[in-house]
Amino acid sequence: MNKKKTKFIVEAAVIAAVYAGLTYTASMLNVAYGSIQFRFSEALTILACLTPAAIPGLTIGCFLGNITSPYGIIDIICGTFATFLAAVLAYRTRKITIKNLPLLSPLFPVITNAVIVGIEITIFMPDGFKFQAFLINAMQIAIGQLLMCYGLGLPLYNVIKKTKLDKRV
Repeated sequence: MNKKKTKFIVEAAVIAAVYAGLTYTASMLNVAYGSIQFRFSEALTILACLTPAAIPGLTIGCFLGNITSPYGIIDIICGTFATFLAAVLAYRTRKITIKNLPLLSPLFPVITNAVIVGIEITIFMPDGFKFQAFLINAMQIAIGQLLMCYGLGLPLYNVIKKTKLDKRV
């Protein structure tokens, strides 16, 4: 196996492990699942702007993190798909920047999770799916995602970018 492929696999594996670990940490604090969630791991979605290895890394990490979800197999499938889709879209828009920040990229985890996980959680409500309940769930998820992706993710991006630039000099 060549060095480039090995580096890709290692990066993806590390991202997956850190994402899953941060999700389990949020779970212990009761903020990883449900309509009000603050998954620290979602800050890592910004890594899709830095390496394509983040796409499988985030996807596998989300899969592993959702294994303990109270929503079961539905969350494993839907939540993982939301993360995969967000990572792909973030990666594809990574070059659209404002003052050297990929401000559009973190929006995709916010949108995909608000919609997909919002629908998923609403389906599990005692009264079943109601559009008004979906809007409330989606809004609550979006707020948590915004805080994690922009509040933690963009500073993380800056630290990594600065560290990478410092190593080149």
